[in-house]
Amino acid sequence: MNVVLVGYRGTGKTAVARCVAERLGLIVVSLDEEIQRAAGKSIPEIVEERGWPGFRDLEEEIVRRFAARDGQVLDCGGGVIEREANFEPLRAAGPVFWLKASVPTIVERIAGDTQRPSLTGTKSFTEEVAEVLERRTPLYRRIAHYEITTDDRSIDEIATEICRIAKQS
Repeated sequence: MNVVLVGYRGTGKTAVARCVAERLGLIVVSLDEEIQRAAGKSIPEIVEERGWPGFRDLEEEIVRRFAARDGQVLDCGGGVIEREANFEPLRAAGPVFWLKASVPTIVERIAGDTQRPSLTGTKSFTEEVAEVLERRTPLYRRIAHYEITTDDRSIDEIATEICRIAKQS
């Protein structure tokens, strides 16, 4: 059994992944951490060196590698849906849960995050989140088997819902 979590930064994927994994007896695999481990560099360094396309190439390779394994909660980076090639392996790996939140909630949760470079380069932080989220929403919707709103909900409530659904899948 695998559980796959997708969604924009700040929607709760990492915290929910830990809780779900503990409850279901699975291991957590942060695909972003695996990308950094494979490259021997931070995500900003990878993007600076290879550009976003080079980062996405490495991400695609890591997705294929880990989606083929079992017994995991896959905590996907927010942009994993930017590559069509990631859809099939992730959907085949297990139920895909799209964790979603409003722009104000996301901005509040990730305002101090320095681990990701700007995706647009020219907008205010809030404008960037809104613009990228608008572009990615149809992609999240396409990859997801289930949509879960995380605004004003505890990690425990979200994890309980995901575990219930995952056990029935």
